[in-house]
Amino acid sequence: MTSVTFTLGQLADRLGATLRGAADMPITGLATLQEAQAGQLSFLANPQYRKFLADNQAAAVLLSPEDVEGYSGAALIVANPYLSFAQLSHLFDPRPVSMAGAHPTAVIAGDAQVDASASIGPYVVIESGAKIAAGVTVGAHCFIGARSEIAENGWLAPRVTLYHDVRIGKRVVIHTGVVLGADGFGFANDKGIWQKIAQIGGVLIGDDVDIGANTTIDRGALGDTVIGDGVKLDNLIMIAHNVQVGDHSAMAGGAGISGSSKIGKHCMLAGRVGLVGHIDVCDNVFVTGMTMVTRSITEPGSYSSGTAMQPSAEWRKSAARFRQLDDMARRLQQLEKRLAAVTVSDQDSSEA
Repeated sequence: MTSVTFTLGQLADRLGATLRGAADMPITGLATLQEAQAGQLSFLANPQYRKFLADNQAAAVLLSPEDVEGYSGAALIVANPYLSFAQLSHLFDPRPVSMAGAHPTAVIAGDAQVDASASIGPYVVIESGAKIAAGVTVGAHCFIGARSEIAENGWLAPRVTLYHDVRIGKRVVIHTGVVLGADGFGFANDKGIWQKIAQIGGVLIGDDVDIGANTTIDRGALGDTVIGDGVKLDNLIMIAHNVQVGDHSAMAGGAGISGSSKIGKHCMLAGRVGLVGHIDVCDNVFVTGMTMVTRSITEPGSYSSGTAMQPSAEWRKSAARFRQLDDMARRLQQLEKRLAAVTVSDQDSSEA
């Protein structure tokens, strides 16, 4: 692993942080409060970890103005320690730097346009009409289909597959196993036999998108499947044909979005959330884990449908009650009608 060193003062300048401690203190890496050792910088972002602050071994800690009170060690005081940690993490990233040029084993179509500064790894295949812009890294065994495009400074891990007519924006990160542009699940039923519908759209990925390992995004049936700028997708997400995801939305692992659904800007979908097809979700919506979204959401806010964990014996009792709800509702309606009839009868008697 490549080692780098910065002084605490250099990091303070980069963040615009208030420095408390020796400006020439060397910082060689980042670590959690529990694991930090001498020479490392840590951070406190979650209140539940405050208990580790007093006895931590870090050289210095990223702290908010509120948390620095009562702490005697060296610190960089910032408004948002977690954001500052994210910004500094790139300085200590040990990811190898790709070298410009194409590996001898790469197979590149004669009419493909590959910028001289791009890095094309071993056994990469780039088909006819594809365009690879400046600063792009294409890892080993990637496949770039006909007429697909990758804009400046994109990074593809090994074994990424782009079908034909997939367009990728600037600074997009795509991890291993991602498949972009596979056929959407489109079939017409003819007397019990499924007839395939050609998926003639493409996939459009905006700038600064991050796509996790083994996530799949299907091509559109007619128009494009569209992923907006700044979208962050975790591992193992399924996005079906003609879905639209608004700018700066994020999804955790296992989420599944059915065809032609639209998700607004700045939305967050937790793990294993599912959306049925042909619905709209407005901007600024948070959907909690395991929720099944069966209708459009028109108001910003937090939405849930999964049941919370409880001891198995209690859960079995609750499950039994769920099966009885319909019968209980009918009986309640009958009781309400009887009560209404008795009330009317009592009123008539009192008037008489």
